[in-house]
Amino acid sequence: MATYVITGTSRGLGFEILRQTSSDPKNTVIGLVRDKAYTDKKISEELSDRKNIHIFQADITSYEDLKKAAEETAAITDGKVDYLIANAGYVTTFDSFDPISVLDKNDPKGLAADMHKLIDVNVIGNIHFYTAFVPLLLKGTVKKAICITSGMSDVEMVNSLAIDTGALYSISKAAMNLVTAKFHAEYKDQGVLFLGICPGMVDVGAFDYGALTPHQMEGLQRLMGKFMSYAPHFKGPATPEKAIGDVIKTWDNATLEKNGGDYISHLGSKQWI
Repeated sequence: MATYVITGTSRGLGFEILRQTSSDPKNTVIGLVRDKAYTDKKISEELSDRKNIHIFQADITSYEDLKKAAEETAAITDGKVDYLIANAGYVTTFDSFDPISVLDKNDPKGLAADMHKLIDVNVIGNIHFYTAFVPLLLKGTVKKAICITSGMSDVEMVNSLAIDTGALYSISKAAMNLVTAKFHAEYKDQGVLFLGICPGMVDVGAFDYGALTPHQMEGLQRLMGKFMSYAPHFKGPATPEKAIGDVIKTWDNATLEKNGGDYISHLGSKQWI
């Protein structure tokens, strides 16, 4: 029996985390979303038999929303939780196909606006989430705080494969990796594991591939070629079900002594794909 609090559970990886963790009726699973009505409807249609799911409204960029959600959570969990899953995030398409200097030359205001949003959601929002919920985590039994991160934030991988696209998103995830390390430094003596886990490359419907321009398709194919040179076994994006199954196994096996403050892949290593 465990209690989970998961951000961004309305769709994609977040909904899959919600689905898999709530499959055990002894678990209590709290989902935090911006659009509660939409999420409640989705759950009623797809997970109607799950009485252990609770959905609270909270915009991750609002500390007051998160503080209220923590109070609502405490009321149904006896004031404690076992897992915090920082899944909610902004995935931009602004930087998907061009290097950072090209983006800045072509649209400097757009670059700045997108970077600000990425930092607000992917970094500051998660700081707020952890700060609001850590008091409940400290009273839990498992004491694990997991952030969904990306191998694209790994400097060694970027350098070895010369990956020049996805820069803004990667920067935000790299910043969050350091946030993870800082929370680890603050709470390791109280037995809390803070860890980033990359789910690998997952197909969550982010792109309409049929709508890509020839330039965009060329860039995507070039990136896929680099991934295949890095991981010859790579055949394409995984399904959310497979990716999250691997992520859950990884956080189950993670320990404070071995993984505290680090970021690793769904394989439990620095092999990102």
